[in-house]
Amino acid sequence: MITTREIENVVLDVLEEDPWQLVVPARIYRELGKRGQCCGCVPNLVDIIQKVTENYHLKLAGNGASLIDVRLRVQALRKSTRIGGEGERRRKDHRAA
Repeated sequence: MITTREIENVVLDVLEEDPWQLVVPARIYRELGKRGQCCGCVPNLVDIIQKVTENYHLKLAGNGASLIDVRLRVQALRKSTRIGGEGERRRKDHRAA
């Protein structure tokens, strides 16, 4: 089992190396010497990474008003959907065999 505190510590360690480095779940698992089995915890892990990264950069900048809210940007990306059909440039009478 991995605790929230362990995840937060790893994220902070990674950000201390390079503050603008992209922190991904695979890096967290590797640093902790663990593996995801069903990967059901990955969304929670991503939320923790976002929260810790945002707080870290707020402390670095000192002025939170000038920073972009990462959570709002990710929510906007999740809401945007890819539209198929015409966007795939297939004719309407196209049939797959």
